[in-house]
Amino acid sequence: MMKIGFIDYYLDEWHANHYPEWLKKYSNGEMEVAYAYGQIASPFTHKTSQEWCQEHQVTYCAAIEEVVEKSDALIVLSPDNCEKHEELAKLPLMSGKRTFIDKTFSPDRESALAMFALGDAHGTPCYSASALRFATEYQPYKGKTVKAMATWGPNGVDTYSVHQLEPVIMLMGGCPERVMSSIQGDWTQLVFEWADKRSASVLCTGGNSPFAVNMNLEQECVSFEVKSDSFVGFMKGLAAFFTTGEIPVSHEETVAIMAAREAALQAMAEPGAWILVEQ
Repeated sequence: MMKIGFIDYYLDEWHANHYPEWLKKYSNGEMEVAYAYGQIASPFTHKTSQEWCQEHQVTYCAAIEEVVEKSDALIVLSPDNCEKHEELAKLPLMSGKRTFIDKTFSPDRESALAMFALGDAHGTPCYSASALRFATEYQPYKGKTVKAMATWGPNGVDTYSVHQLEPVIMLMGGCPERVMSSIQGDWTQLVFEWADKRSASVLCTGGNSPFAVNMNLEQECVSFEVKSDSFVGFMKGLAAFFTTGEIPVSHEETVAIMAAREAALQAMAEPGAWILVEQ
């Protein structure tokens, strides 16, 4: 059985609480989360890393080095604190072991490039992804020409925009050239424009909302609400990566997503102004 190691900012969070069961299920019982490290106790529940490990029957490790040494493959979590990823992922990316780094990959383009460069320098297969890109509703449109699209979804830009930016850039291709924001309270509309004048709007409602999409293709317009369990495809892809080492999301695409998010946050400080996305 392949032994997977968790490295997290704090372990008592939604992803860490669900990934062990799902990874075992969607690897057909061939993988298990065996080791875990959490830098701090949960700031919300105050559960310590030791308590989390005891509850989930995972061996607690007092240092990242120990997780890296004992594990066959690695997952760097910290899904709500991407600013911690470069620190938490340093040793995993130097290990040569297959490493997944949870969404949101990085706070900016520069950090994304630095992490991938570190992994490449040490021959470490790695990738990052939001589960939403694996939703079954998106798959028929991969490789088709999308002239324009609009998406909307719940919560704020900082943590949740990646769930819309991943499928937008996956389907539109390349990296947008610029972005503009319009803000009403917690409601944030982002408009991205590509060099060829194709465009996409991303709406973060600041509150509850389904993930939904409207796309203008070459021959038709289509719209749908994402209702499938995207974590099924996500977990199957993660298990396949740990087995084969083949990454399902290119580094270039992830860097483009992080650059778009970074520019979007800058655009929110200047509503109505076009902000260039670093290429």
